[in-house]
Amino acid sequence: MSDHGAAARIGVDVGGTFTDIALETGDCRFTSKLLTTVDDPAEACMRGLEDVLHKAGLEPGAVGVIIHGTTLATNAIIERKGAITSLVTTQGFRDTIEIGTEGRPEQYDLNIIQPAPLVPRRRRFAVEERLNSRGEVLVPLTTEALEALLPALDAAGTESLAIAFIHGYANPVHEHLARDFFAARRPAWSITVSADVSPEFREFERFSTACANAYVRPLIERYLGNFETRLKARGFTCPLQLMLSSGGLTTIETARQFPVRLVESGPAGGAIFAREIAGAHGIDKALSFDMGGTTAKICLVDDGRAQTSRRFEVARVYRFRKDSGIPLRIPVIEMVEIGAGGGSIAWIDELGRITVGPQSAGSSPGPACYDLGGEKPTVTDANVEMGRIDPSGFAGGRMPLAADKATAALNADIGSPMAMSPMAAAFGLTEIVCENMATAARVHAIESGKNVDDRTLIAFGGAAPLHACQMAEKLGIRRIIVPRHAGVGSAVGFLRAPVSYEVVRTLYQRMDAFDAEVVNAVYEDMEAEAAGYVRQGAGDTASLSVRRQAYMRYQGQGHEIAVDIPNETFGDDGGQVFQSLFDRGYEAAFGRAIGAIAAAEVVAWSVTVSTGSHADLETAIEASGPANGASGHRPVFDPGAQSAIDYAIHHRDDLGPGASIEGPAVITEEETSTVVDSRFQATILPGGEIELNRRALA
Repeated sequence: MSDHGAAARIGVDVGGTFTDIALETGDCRFTSKLLTTVDDPAEACMRGLEDVLHKAGLEPGAVGVIIHGTTLATNAIIERKGAITSLVTTQGFRDTIEIGTEGRPEQYDLNIIQPAPLVPRRRRFAVEERLNSRGEVLVPLTTEALEALLPALDAAGTESLAIAFIHGYANPVHEHLARDFFAARRPAWSITVSADVSPEFREFERFSTACANAYVRPLIERYLGNFETRLKARGFTCPLQLMLSSGGLTTIETARQFPVRLVESGPAGGAIFAREIAGAHGIDKALSFDMGGTTAKICLVDDGRAQTSRRFEVARVYRFRKDSGIPLRIPVIEMVEIGAGGGSIAWIDELGRITVGPQSAGSSPGPACYDLGGEKPTVTDANVEMGRIDPSGFAGGRMPLAADKATAALNADIGSPMAMSPMAAAFGLTEIVCENMATAARVHAIESGKNVDDRTLIAFGGAAPLHACQMAEKLGIRRIIVPRHAGVGSAVGFLRAPVSYEVVRTLYQRMDAFDAEVVNAVYEDMEAEAAGYVRQGAGDTASLSVRRQAYMRYQGQGHEIAVDIPNETFGDDGGQVFQSLFDRGYEAAFGRAIGAIAAAEVVAWSVTVSTGSHADLETAIEASGPANGASGHRPVFDPGAQSAIDYAIHHRDDLGPGASIEGPAVITEEETSTVVDSRFQATILPGGEIELNRRALA
């Protein structure tokens, strides 16, 4: 048995198609990638854990922590497979989650399709009570009124209950009274209170978030309980921590209470992975490109920090369109996610065009080339047909692919109807999926007031290195970095994440009427609450950092921006300090500030408490030298040549720092392959990363 020194740490990322595992101990990293077991996701996790433990020569007792991210909450909302959920709200607000806002994804569509609420009207119930915006009780809530709801809630088959009262963010007294009442009388119900999960104003988003949390909570509680039991049965004694959508880690207890914060946990790990790579190479502007088996995720990383948001939409009806999904008011790393992965299915639409996704073949039945029953052509099938993927070397040779099945599927659904060869159909398919991803990246950058062509593309996930050159061409990007173990990038990212928790509250303050005593008390209270959650996962002796933000706007505006606030006690001049900070931030975002004619106001306050990121572990690079020759050649369709040409084949483990490879070439590894087309040159960096640079145009 090997002795690698410090306790091992394991990241586990369950995706829609693959489950990725990364184990780090001492200066070594061991990885595993296997198909997700859809009916029982924990099964693939356990098999992957066994695999990396075997590779590392370790027993479960040598593991210090397991960090887990999952798409289970997201998939439950998208597929509508959550609990039977009811909503209790204030009289007159029963239809808030269905009315929504005036936002429209298609401005002039008379037949616009809105996302159906997670809680249908027949399971929404109103009770007489009322608070004002300051949290003062106008109409008391009585136990008699709550008692009267029980027969209807029982008749609705309630399994999980969301409680969301108007102005509950300002004073949770009524929501907590209702929670305690129902918990005592129906102890089997899972109960979510909006003031606990999202204590902010804007009732549509708050109600929607509470409903989503209630909808997925029983499912997540069962899954995490099952996974934890299986870990203990196998001999793991280490804590299980969960990845949050905000990029921090939390305890399993907090995850059970607020599972809605896990919605983007897997992609958040990928953004952290990209952030760490960017920081290690001094990259100020990066574009994180994470393409897996089901989806592609794109995130902007500036000055070592991934872009964040407090609002996220899941299950969008219209691709790329805001206000077309179910809004969640949670801290989240902001990214655009589209149905473009290796398993995305290609088809011909009613206009005779090749269309890719958002439907995915997933892990079962999977792409046609998996030979597991799938018959529809996918992006993976196209890459096999084009020669980018070696059918005999897929997943390190443990999962050989059926190239003839890929050819047949492409010919039947794309090639034959459009009178083109399977190879041409495959290239057309990859062009469409890359154009979809490039469009999403451009739109996301424009909406953020930023460019993409001056960025370095950081490509990871099982499918991204296959398409990185194609994507870079479309975006005008000249430099690409493919990190080591890119195929399991999100799982590696989990191992870099800090234990962290963010608390957000609404408290209105005008800067020309600044109440320093109230502001100081709010920040201190929020910091204590956030630190309590972090201490649960990091221990009482951990060193903590605190980040304060205020969400500010000029009076009369309906949109606010986040402003970093110094961690200090404010005096009578606090209003001027906040106003000055906001003016600078507003000018940076929009080009000019108008503080001279308009006072600023704060509508929400945020405190994030976190430990430091886990130190980067330098993993050993074992290679005989920088300039190893190709192990062979095979024909690969080259976009520049517009035909299949000979590509040199290199194995990544054979390439040491300083190795230089002229395209066209394919650099293979166990979890993915990097395509270096004829327009690019690859260099192996000191840390083992592949750097691809666009050759100067002749």
